Formats: sequence, structure tokens, C-alpha cells
Amino acid sequence: MDAQTWTYILVILTFGIYIYIGYASRVKDTKGFYVAGQGVPAIANGAATAADWMSAASFISMAGLISVLGFDGSIYLMGWTGGYVLLALLLAPYLRKFGKYTVPDFVGDRYYSKTARGVAAIAAVFVSLTYVAGQMRGVGVVFSRFLGLDITWGVVLGMVIVAFFAVLGGMKGITWTQVAQYVVLIIAYLIPAVAIAVILTGNPIPQLSLVFSDITGKLNQIQIDLGFREYTEPFANRKPIDVFMITVALMIGTAGLPHVIVRFYTVPNVRAARYSAGWALLFIALLYTTAPAVAVFARYNLLNTLHGARVVSTETVAGREILNLQDAQGRDIEWASSWQRTGLISFVNQDGQISMQANDKGTTFAHATIDNDIIVLSTPEVARLPAFVIALVAAGGLAAALSTASGLLLVISSAFSHDIYYRLINPNASEGLRLLVGRIVIFLGVIAAGYFGINPPGFVAEVVAFAFGLAAASFFPIIVLGIFDKRANDKGAIAGMLVGLIFTMVMILMMQSVKIFGTAEPLMGPFFGITAQGIGTIGAILNFAVTLIVSRATAAPPQEIQDLVESVRVPRGAGSAAAH
Repeated sequence: MDAQTWTYILVILTFGIYIYIGYASRVKDTKGFYVAGQGVPAIANGAATAADWMSAASFISMAGLISVLGFDGSIYLMGWTGGYVLLALLLAPYLRKFGKYTVPDFVGDRYYSKTARGVAAIAAVFVSLTYVAGQMRGVGVVFSRFLGLDITWGVVLGMVIVAFFAVLGGMKGITWTQVAQYVVLIIAYLIPAVAIAVILTGNPIPQLSLVFSDITGKLNQIQIDLGFREYTEPFANRKPIDVFMITVALMIGTAGLPHVIVRFYTVPNVRAARYSAGWALLFIALLYTTAPAVAVFARYNLLNTLHGARVVSTETVAGREILNLQDAQGRDIEWASSWQRTGLISFVNQDGQISMQANDKGTTFAHATIDNDIIVLSTPEVARLPAFVIALVAAGGLAAALSTASGLLLVISSAFSHDIYYRLINPNASEGLRLLVGRIVIFLGVIAAGYFGINPPGFVAEVVAFAFGLAAASFFPIIVLGIFDKRANDKGAIAGMLVGLIFTMVMILMMQSVKIFGTAEPLMGPFFGITAQGIGTIGAILNFAVTLIVSRATAAPPQEIQDLVESVRVPRGAGSAAAH
């Protein structure tokens, strides 16, 4: 069977499992809908957290970015993994001990303000919508290539599946679906990585094959021969200040992501929250330590396969010229023709040859334009692995995108239905009415996510990086100060969140105006060398500063709030903490 047939089989099988789990886990109360009844075992919550956190950006785009950026791509590894450790050790246990459903819940009660709750809820919606746009884009990329669907219809199909198990089962359905999705995505990531490691280095462990073989040295030499800089040369694509700022933004953005934080509310107690954080870190490490090896393998195979490839024929499909290629050994490069049909890769026919030499900037291919989002998805095809493995990677990419999209949609739902409608507009709403509002909001959120997936402001990991910047600038400072600074008050929190969020959002829009608004050129360039992906760090610094200054200039929080902060922060031992 060919790859497309296998893809249909695996997609139907895995989607059937997800839908069944969602149906079997349907809930009838808000506690089950928002925090899965707080009864999820630690190891299952760890797997669900890993799937929730390892989005399409991790599965589809991260290795692609590292493959393109080389050393500078390590910002995504350091930022995202470091941020999870920061969240797990610094914030998660305290937030679980606080015992609320959502991040806006924490903000509203800790800062004793309906206004603070409303600002936090709006920020959660902005962050989650930005993030989910990247996930739906990933779904469209996978479907367009492996099922032959137009990207638009691929996104629509993904929307329908996510809406089903998110609307029906809420957090309970999402959690158990994410456990299954983690199993699918990690198997799909590791199998081709192991296979290619054996082919290129003879070592079946990708991490060890990268360190204890000459593959990186070979890649560096190929890069030099073709006019690129060495793959491992630092700061070849980004300035040091930008590398630092993006890493920090991704790190503290991770620690402020509402859809990840809410996972620690789904376990029975504080001790289980700590254990689930440890399990999640282990599950995440399996993929994140493999990604650098996948990036090296992918770039090495791409350069070797496409450089000097010969154009043997051309055809026109849907108004797009497709070049059919053969490599230097005279073998057909079928994957290149397939990906050209999606519009995510294109070639310039230069006298019947395809050159992979550097252009004047020294960072891109001369006669090939390759979307970062296809690097991981195309790697098994480039390496000529069996059709089953190619299809498995497609199923894994879908699992990664859908697992995170469902968690984000629940955050959007809870922000509107629980934190705005129930807490601010209609405190007397019945359980059934609150559930209905939550499900309607998820449905509307799916439609909005689909629109941005069809019309994305960037590639998957870039869009996700913007979401991390917004989370860094809005939530992280307020959560940290809410736990560790008894003097932080409502006025400081409101001012800090507004300043951090508005500054970061305006700067991203101005620096990314070409992609977002389709204007001739961006309204501004990097901010003192800092690009849009790193501007969230400046927003977070402003948030910290404004919150501290305003809090000190205005009345201290009520004594009961200060006592609450003290009780949440001071350890009482596992046995005592488990009861709270």
C-alpha cells in the first residue's frame, strides 16, 4: 500500500479512538468539564500534560526551525524545556494548592478584583486564540499533503474532530484523549528518528548518534561547500540579544500558559501535581532530546537529495507548475512532486537543474523555497522509509496539533463561561446553563481557530512563539507576584497586565504587519535588535515594574488576602498539603 492509503487507515483508526474516548468521558457537571473532577492519576496527567504542551509547533515545526537556523534554533529547545521546568518547580504546586479552576480564577481571587479577573480572562482568550491558530495551521499542512485535501478543508475536518470531544467531554474527555494522543505522537516521532539514525550513523539511538558520530561534521562540511555557514556556528541567523530575549520569552511564556497551568488542577492534591509534573517532564524529554538529531538528519538528507537534482519533466496542477525531479543517482524524487502540489515547496528550474547553494544572504537555498513546517513531515519520505512510517508521522502530527488545540479551546471556553459569564455577569447561573454556555463558546472558538488556521499570520512555530510572548507579558509576572509578594495588590495587577499585554501585542503587530495585514513592509523593524518572538520579555519586565510600583504607591491588600498568600506559599509537608 502507498503512503496515502496507510494515512487514511491510521487517521481513521486514531480519530475513531479519540472520538470514542471523548464520548465515553462525557460529563454533566462543571467540575468534570473544567478540571476533570480533579481525579486524574499523576502518570496519566503527566502524559496528557506532555501532549497538551507538545503542540504542532513541537512535533511539526521545532525540528524544522532547528534544521533551518542551526545553532540558533536551540532557543526553542532551551526556552520551551526550561520554561516547563520553571512552571513545574516554581508555580504549579502553589497554584494547585490554591485550588481554583482557571488562571483568571486565581487572578480574580488573589487580587480580590472583578476587573483583574476580566483582564486575565481576556488575556487568556488572546493567548489561546493566537496559539490555537498555529495548531489548526498544522492540521491543514498534514491533511493537504497526506490526504490530498486542500488546506482549507483539512482545517475544517480538524475543527469538527476537536469540537466533538472538547464540547462533549470537556476537560475529562480532553485529558483521556490526550493520553492516547501522546502515545501516538511519541511513537510517530521516535520510529523514523531511530530508522534514519541507523541509516546515517549505524547507531539506533538518535541522541547518541548525534553526539558520537561524524554526522554533524559532515553536515558542516556540506554547508561550507555549498556556500552556507557552518550548521553549528553560533549567532549566524540571529543577534545574541535576540537569542537571549526569545529564549527568556519562551521560558516565562511557558510558565504562564493557561492551558498548561490548568492541567495541574485536574489531579487530586498537591503531591499528585508534583508527581504529574515529573512524569510530564520525562515524557516531554523523549521528544525534545530527539529533535536536534532529527533536525540534523533532515538537513543532511535534503542537501544530499536535492543538490544537483535534475528536472525530468514538468506538469501543471491547479495552475501551479510542478517539476518532476531525479536525484544524482537517477532515482525519482517523488516526495518533491507531492509537496509541490501543496504549495509548501517550490523550485526554480535553472537549466534543468536544482541548486541548493546559498543565496546572497547565505541562509536560504538558491533555487528552492521550502516551508519550515514540512521538514519533519517530509523527512521519512526524503529518507525513503516505508509508506507505513510516512503515514505514522502524519498521524503523529495530527495528534500533536489536535491535543493542544482541544486544551486551548477549553481555556477559551472557561474564560468566557466561567470567569466572565458566571463570575461577572450571572453569578446565579445554574450548572446546566454554565455547561451550555461553555459548550457554545468552544464551538465559536473552533470557528475562530479555523479561520486563523486557514489564514495564518506566520508558520506554525512562529505563531506559537507570539502566543508565548503574550503569555510571558501578561500572566507570568502576575502569577509570580501573586504567590511570592504579599504586597502586590489589585491596582498593580490590573495596570501591569494591561501594560505588558498591550505593549507586546502592539509591537508584534507592528513588526509582523506584512504577514498579518498584507502591507508592503512591516511598520517597524526589530526593537533594539529584538524581534517579535522575543518582545514578550520586554513586556514581562514592564509588567513586573508597573505592578510593583503601582502596588507600593497604593493601599496594601486586605489582611485576609495576605494571610491567604502566606498559607499557599509556606510548605506544610506532603501529608498536610494533600488535604488542601
